[in-house]
Amino acid sequence: MSKNLIEISDESFEKDVIQSTLPVIVDFWAPWCAPCKSLTPILEELAEEFAGQVVIGKVNVDDNQITPQQFNIRSIPNLIFFQNGQVINQSIGFQPKEQLAAAIKKIL
Repeated sequence: MSKNLIEISDESFEKDVIQSTLPVIVDFWAPWCAPCKSLTPILEELAEEFAGQVVIGKVNVDDNQITPQQFNIRSIPNLIFFQNGQVINQSIGFQPKEQLAAAIKKIL
């Protein structure tokens, strides 16, 4: 995983996402999910391109079950955009890089 893409757990969610001063995009994913695997390199590129402007993190739904339940995650990949601790956007399923970059630019 890229140094700009952070691993978020149930324990670190409050600090990494809710208390972040930057907008945070959280990717709810699982290792067995093929579209999730396809999305990871795109998120790594976006994390690099928007470094210092937005934080991109991943929550493994198999290892962390409390946070996905809190946000009613029913299908993955599922990206939730947070700003000032609040959900401001959501994207379910695989999205091309251009579409995600446009969504990021909207929140900056």
